[in-house]
Amino acid sequence: MHIEADMIIKNIAQDMGNPPDLSCLQLTMHDNSIVHCLYLASITMPNQVDELILKPLITANQQGSHVTNTAWLLNTIPLGQRQELDDFSQAIHQLLNGHCLLMLSTENKYLSFDVSKSAYRSIEEPSSEVAIRGPREGFVEDISQNIPLIRKRLKSKHLVFEKIVLGTQTQTTIYITYLSDVASTQVVDEFRRRISSIETDSVLESAYIEEWIQDKTFSPFPQLITTERPDSVVAKLLEGQVAVLTDGTPMALLGPVTFFQFFTSPEDHYQRADIATLIRWLRMFTFLLAIFTPALYVSIVSYHQELLPTSLLINLSAQREQVPFPAFVEATIMMITFEILREAGLRMPRIAGQAISIVGALVLGQAAVEAGLISAAMVIVVSLTAISNFISPSYSFGIAQRIIQFSFLGLSSVLGLFGLLIGVYILLVHLASLRSFGIHYLSPVSPLHLSAWKDTIIRVPRFLMNRLPRWSHDK
Repeated sequence: MHIEADMIIKNIAQDMGNPPDLSCLQLTMHDNSIVHCLYLASITMPNQVDELILKPLITANQQGSHVTNTAWLLNTIPLGQRQELDDFSQAIHQLLNGHCLLMLSTENKYLSFDVSKSAYRSIEEPSSEVAIRGPREGFVEDISQNIPLIRKRLKSKHLVFEKIVLGTQTQTTIYITYLSDVASTQVVDEFRRRISSIETDSVLESAYIEEWIQDKTFSPFPQLITTERPDSVVAKLLEGQVAVLTDGTPMALLGPVTFFQFFTSPEDHYQRADIATLIRWLRMFTFLLAIFTPALYVSIVSYHQELLPTSLLINLSAQREQVPFPAFVEATIMMITFEILREAGLRMPRIAGQAISIVGALVLGQAAVEAGLISAAMVIVVSLTAISNFISPSYSFGIAQRIIQFSFLGLSSVLGLFGLLIGVYILLVHLASLRSFGIHYLSPVSPLHLSAWKDTIIRVPRFLMNRLPRWSHDK
């Protein structure tokens, strides 16, 4: 049996490519039985292996205890997170998760003890979602630290965490999280079905899962919400939504989602109802500004000058007299230039990136006007549009705004206001056809659910919202 155990250990090392950080220890007991101890030193804590695993075994050996079976090992070692395994591949998987394996020379079983090393950053304020009022805690890359952040805010016996492992190479841990007494059974089943059907080599971030489970791939609109804030996740769970937590990333996925949810922010619930409602209306207004302003300007200047007052028309004509490009080309050049400045500001170091974005926009805009390449009115239009894109609480929804504004700009340059109306019609048809896990994207406006209006376009006072609006599967 000793030879068989040695062969198993040799096979484990060979199957893992004989890694240099694999430690294989042998402890010979007084009854000549051998306990084999295996762990990867780079992702485990060797001091815990010595203190919590090897030291109790040595003490029991000195006291003359007889090693009978794996149950004796479990009773001797005082570690809570442990597991008994029979499968060879599961043993290797636990080693790669930072666990320590024990094996008796007399049995073909493995005991796994969690002594993994936590090499993750501490909990801090999320950088992608600035909090003016409310909790400053954000998720981190370690999923075991993210679960307590939800549990301490939601002390409900109905809170469910379903574990799924994805990625044949990465073996990434995924948790489907929901309130069993609130969430729709159909929605939960659909989440579980879509995630369980994923077949891929790797899952390194929640974006991998988002692409697999979203309803429509070729749509500019996000069909899931991403957030780093535990309070935001808890608020959505209370409304009946489902969260997907991914190990290795602080970004959680939330769904189902509707169009109007992208105009809301977690901080709306930390403000008075009237202030929160006004801020939501402001976000909706800036969305309309972002997608319509360039298209309206180009269509009116190019095709419908009669809509402008005479004094304004004369002023714009005087500005455009020296500009060598049509209004469409002028707007396209300016908007693409601003997109380049935006990306440069995001990719460069934070301090330098902000300076480049601001100074670059000011210098290029002023220089282009003085050189006669663009008109001053176009600088105002593009600047207003660019600023409006930043109002959206969701970065992915802001990207959708930019795609729409370029599409509307192209239609307006060809057909004027008629082309813009065609674009609006196509947009409304597309939004009406979208669904997110069975929920209509334009809900609760279409189809109409008046009970859900308490926290959609408006936010009613707290005493009128003793129960949060909850999701139901659309018929």
